[in-house]
Amino acid sequence: MSLKQNKVLSLLGLAMRGRNLVSGEFQTLDAVKNGSAMLVIIAEDASENTKKLFHNKCKFYEVPVREYGLKDELGRAIGKDMRSSLGVCDAGLAEAVIKQLEM
Repeated sequence: MSLKQNKVLSLLGLAMRGRNLVSGEFQTLDAVKNGSAMLVIIAEDASENTKKLFHNKCKFYEVPVREYGLKDELGRAIGKDMRSSLGVCDAGLAEAVIKQLEM
């Protein structure tokens, strides 16, 4: 696991501990629709339907969306089972994650 990967996953863990993260398809979609999600992360091994759904919803609601990591990595990072989608609900943390992903 690279340093970048560690950094992104630890930021997601931090967001989870600070209650600034939602996970799973329904909670993440709700956060996008109600405007609380500042960033959506979709697992690279999520189904094509899931990716399409989130890309479309995020585009419509103008929420940044990134594909990153695998379902089990995302789940492990936030202390849960496999997760194919996460919503970061804190502007600062979302910005920090995006910055790491773009390095």
